[in-house]
Amino acid sequence: MSSPVLVQNRAWLDGVNPVTKLVLALLLSVPLFASIDVVSGLVAIVLQLLCMPLTGLRVSTVARRMLPIVIFAPIAGLSMLLYAEPAGHIYWSLGFATISDDSISLAIAVSLRVVALGLPTILLFGNTDPTELADALAQVAKLPSRFVLGILAGTRMLGLFLDDWRTMGLARRARGVGDTGAVRRFFSMAFVLLVFAVRRGTRLAMAMEARGFGSDIPRTWSRTSRLHGRDAVALVGGVVIMALALAAAVWAGAFRFVWT
Repeated sequence: MSSPVLVQNRAWLDGVNPVTKLVLALLLSVPLFASIDVVSGLVAIVLQLLCMPLTGLRVSTVARRMLPIVIFAPIAGLSMLLYAEPAGHIYWSLGFATISDDSISLAIAVSLRVVALGLPTILLFGNTDPTELADALAQVAKLPSRFVLGILAGTRMLGLFLDDWRTMGLARRARGVGDTGAVRRFFSMAFVLLVFAVRRGTRLAMAMEARGFGSDIPRTWSRTSRLHGRDAVALVGGVVIMALALAAAVWAGAFRFVWT
C-alpha cells in the first residue's frame, strides 16, 4: 500500500506573477512620497498587515524580517526631529537643532513611512522563487536574458554567503577567537567573505560563459510565465489600499504635500 502524497498548500499571492509583484511594490510605495503624515502611513501599514494571510507567511517570519527596518526607522526620523522647520510649542533648542510640535509629528511620520515602504517588499517577495522571478523578467518584462540570468545567479549566491558567514563564526569559536573583539571580528570576517565572493563570482562567470549563457542567440525557457486574472485583482487591491490610506489622511486633515 502506497503512502499518501502530501501536497503543500500554495498561498493566494503565490499565483500572482512576479512582475506584477514588482509593479505592486511600486504601487504600494510611490504614492506615499506625496505626503508626510502619520495617518496615511499608519493606515497603509494596517491594511497591508490585514493582507498577510494572502501571502502564506507566518507572523513570526514577518516580524523577524521587519525587525531591522523597525530598529533603523527612528534613525530616519531623527533628522526631522532635530532639523525640521519649527512650529508650535518648542521643547528644546540648541544651535540649528530644534524640537517642536511639528518636528515631532514629522519624525513620527517619516519613521512610519520607512516601515510602510519596507513592509510590501517583505510581504510580496517573502515566498517568491528566484527562478520564477527570472522567468517572469525575461518572458513578461522582456528584459535581456543575459541580465536576467546574471541576477538569478547572484541571488542564488546569497544563501551561500550566509552559510559561509555562519561557518566562519563557528570555526573562530572552535579556535577560541570568536568570543572577544566583536567589531574587529566583524570586519575581518567581512573581508574574508568579500574574497570568497570575488573568487566564487569569477568561477561562476567562467562556468556560465562555458555553457553558453553569454551567447546572443535567443534563449528558450523551460517554464512559461504568463499574466492571469489574479494579477489584475492584485493590482486593483494595491490601488484600493493606497486610495484608502491617502483618503484617510485627507479626511483627517493630516495630508500635507512634501513640497509644502
